[in-house]
Amino acid sequence: MRDAALPRMTMIKTGQSPITLINTFEVEPEHQLALIEVLEEATEQVMRHVPGFVSANIHRSLDGRHVVNYAQWESRAAFEAMPQFPGVRDHMEKAAKLCKRFRPELYEVAGVHDVPDVHEFRSSSVH
Repeated sequence: MRDAALPRMTMIKTGQSPITLINTFEVEPEHQLALIEVLEEATEQVMRHVPGFVSANIHRSLDGRHVVNYAQWESRAAFEAMPQFPGVRDHMEKAAKLCKRFRPELYEVAGVHDVPDVHEFRSSSVH
């Protein structure tokens, strides 16, 4: 169980927890911002209060035709229980009405690669 005093935030690391929902929405460009508003509202008013929710990150494509919700949950069981929480289905229906189609999929992180910390890189390259 998570320490309630610690802030929840997106963590990208290998392992089975948290699990990641990547939901890709296909939209008409004129509906992209409305869909983002619905997803933001759903996250603030409902999802962040659902047990097991960790974080949500909403992305929009530059061509206006896609919105991606990258959300993390403490476990698969927490994600699967989420639709039973009050208000979730209403927001899901609002989002579905604004897009042509959507594709939610659950993932585990298989690998993480990034640039080393600049200070760490400089001190190790001096030796």
